[in-house]
Parts: sequence; structure tokens; C-alpha cells
Amino acid sequence: MSKTGDDFELVHGSGNVFRDFGRADADVQQTKALLAARIIGILDDERLSTRKAEARTGVNHADFTRIRNVQLDRFTIDRLMIVLNKLGRRVDVRIDVHPRAAAEEIPAHR
Repeated sequence: MSKTGDDFELVHGSGNVFRDFGRADADVQQTKALLAARIIGILDDERLSTRKAEARTGVNHADFTRIRNVQLDRFTIDRLMIVLNKLGRRVDVRIDVHPRAAAEEIPAHR
């Protein structure tokens, strides 16, 4: 027990918070979040407002606002990659495929 009396257990995550919370689409959500984080980083580094980013890329400023607010449900992975391309970035993809653990099995749709 700590001096404050708070007990807690340290649990190591998988590296994918969406998987840790049992999301069936964890890999897609993680990929989208990583791409969005890169876009946000570029906007910050280059001090681009959503309007300036729109003028530079042709991507609607509302889409940049959604990305900044991590509202990614309207975006596909390829669409986020296109935004990065329009911001002058090349995206390289590395894919590692592993068998699922029994606890990660996705239920079949009915």
C-alpha cells in the first residue's frame, strides 16, 4: 500500500488502446488515430490553421477540424493517407500479421 492508501495494479497494455478496451475494429481505429496524429503534428509544426490547410491542400477546413478533434468516424485509412500526401508527405506502410489470442476473438455477425 502506498502512503496515500491508494492501491492500484499496473497493467501493461498491448500498444493498441482500442484492442485493450475490446474494440472489434481495434486495428483500424489505431491506424486512423496514428495517421490523424501525424496530420495534427504537421498542422502544428507548420502553424497551419484549418483554413490555411484547406487553401494549401484543397481538403475542406471542416475535415481538418474533425481530425484535430479526433472525430475520425467519417474518415477511412486511405482518405487520411491522401490528406498526408496533400500535405507533402509520403506514407510508408509496414504490416505485421499475428494470430489472435483466444481473448481477442471477434464474434461473428448474425
